[in-house]
This record gives sequence, C-alpha cells and structure tokens, in this order.
Amino acid sequence: MERSLGAEHDALLFDLDGTVYRGGEVIKGAASTVSRARDSGITIRYVTNNASKPPEAVADNLNTLGVPAAVSEISTSAQAGAALLAERLPLGAPVLVVGTAALAEELVAVGLSPVRTTDAGPVAVLQGHSPDTTWADLAEACLAIRAGAVWVACNRDATLPTERGELPGNGALVAALREATGSFPLVAGKPERTLLDRAVASAAARRPIVVGDRLETDILGAGRAGVPSLMVLSGVSTPAELLAAPPEYRPDHVAADVTALELPAAASRISEQTAWKIDTAGAGLTLAAVNGADNRPEESGTYPWSRLSALRALCAAWWSEGGGDVEVLFEDSTAETALRELGLYRLDGERFATAATG
Repeated sequence: MERSLGAEHDALLFDLDGTVYRGGEVIKGAASTVSRARDSGITIRYVTNNASKPPEAVADNLNTLGVPAAVSEISTSAQAGAALLAERLPLGAPVLVVGTAALAEELVAVGLSPVRTTDAGPVAVLQGHSPDTTWADLAEACLAIRAGAVWVACNRDATLPTERGELPGNGALVAALREATGSFPLVAGKPERTLLDRAVASAAARRPIVVGDRLETDILGAGRAGVPSLMVLSGVSTPAELLAAPPEYRPDHVAADVTALELPAAASRISEQTAWKIDTAGAGLTLAAVNGADNRPEESGTYPWSRLSALRALCAAWWSEGGGDVEVLFEDSTAETALRELGLYRLDGERFATAATG
C-alpha cells in the first residue's frame, strides 16, 4: 500500500494563517489531519512569520481552535530575529524594539536588552509587526539605523490577512524605513532561511516538508532551505500565480488543503496527469480532457478530471517549457469547467498573473 504524503516525511512544517486556519476559523480537515499525524509519530512544527505574539499565545490559540499544539512546536519569526541578533551581538547589548512586548521578551530570552529610544544607545534594531506602531517608533528606528545599528526585520510581509481583508503588514513599515534610511535589513522570517532552518533543527528532521499557502514566503522559503513543499489553495496564492510562478517559487505538490497529507503523495504531486492532455505547440496552452471525462463533483482533488489534477498537469507542462505568463485555452466542456473553477478564465494583470481566455 502506497504511503501517504505526510508519512513520507518525519516532520511537517505548517504555516498558520491560510493553511491551518483562516482568521478565527480552522480550515476544514486541518485539525484532524494534524492530530492523526502527531498520533502517528510525525513531528509537527507551526512556523509563522507573525512576530506579534509569544509562542504560548500561538499554542493557546491553536488549542482553542481544536488544533493540538505544544509551545515547543511553535517557531516564530520573533524568535528567529532575536537569534539572528544574538549571533552578532555581545550579551546585554541594547536593541531598539519596533514591535510588541512579546518581541521584546524574545530579546531577553537570548540575553539582549530591549530598549525603546535611541537615548539608550542601541546597537541594533529589531522590527516586527504591531498594530500599535507609531510614527514616533519609526522615527527612533530611523535614527538608530542611520547611526549604524544592525537592522533585523522579523519578516517583510507587505500585507496581513484579517477578517476585514488584507491590511498593511510588517513589510509595509519595513519599506518605509528603507526609504527613510537607504538601508536594507537582515530578514529572519520566510522566505529567508533562518526561521525554517531553526524549525528543522528543533525537530531534528531529516525528511521535512513545508506546508503553506503563500508562494512568496512559504514556498520560496522552502526552496531556499532545501525542503520540499506542498502549496495549499486555502489561503492567499492562486492557481494563476502558481502556473506563472518563476522556478524558485514552485512547490513539489499542490492541493486544496492540508488533508492532502493523508493521501498518497502521487495524488498531489505536480506532474503529468493521464486524464488531461496539454498542447504547448501554440501561442499558449490548450487543455483537453481524455479517457471518458465527465463532470462529477471533485472529492479531495483525487477525481481524475478534477480542477486540481488539471492544474497539476498544466503546471507540469508549462514549467517544462520555461514558464511565465501564459494564455490557457480549452478544447471541451470538461476542460472549460476546470479552468473556470481554477480562476484561469479571463484573468489579467495580477501578480505572477497568467492571462487566460476561452
């Protein structure tokens, strides 16, 4: 019997928002998938770019939502940022904090001294997201960076997903300081390696896999860390972005959600699909269903003529041609339905966008 995708790995490195939960709601199947993986002996790590909360609060929130989590399973960009500075500074060195009290506590944990003004003579700046960050906080950081302080950003996520929509994230304020100082920070979180490397090391993993929803953080970070990845379509990145993604942004697997970890690895692997024919000879791609396709509902992306199997086939074919933006056409009604469900029908102008027409 073929092993599941999860069972092929000794550690599952989960992103959180858009992967395990969305806003205040658990994504369908996530809690049970994580529980069964833990019960089978697979190591779990929750790897988040969010630097505003301590690991205890992250674990408490997951447990409240019904997702099992221990504090030791939480890896945050705040921890990674503090670790980066600890490698570069002597014990007790003053570090200007732009972020929450939880971020300051991570500095204390590694033997550094958090401060809030340049009057304290900071030799470094650690910047993470806080909804309470003000112009005055950025002004202090600006002065310190201009004076030569080492600058570490916990992450450079431009936006933060909320129930109200995408709001400015830490990366938006990092960009403001870049403009004001002409400097560039070291980055601790995804897609840079520090956060993922620490998560892999803490799990003592030899065969980890990253599971996430964002191409530009989770998947790119996995590639940089030399770890295979599963992209889930339960969060931010879209099928159009995936199809047109540059090589370094390409996952090994794609699925609707994390329940794909309980299916055979082949079910989510980006590869040729026997149910679909892809013609790359024209100006773009042409999708056609083969072998008696019909329009039965998809279940977990395993139905041969599902939209997800079409996406895997399209990616495999197009990436072998080099990739980039592409027009996708259809030859039959089954292919048309798949393209519509994937959002690959009359799209234009998005990030990594693939223009598609029928």
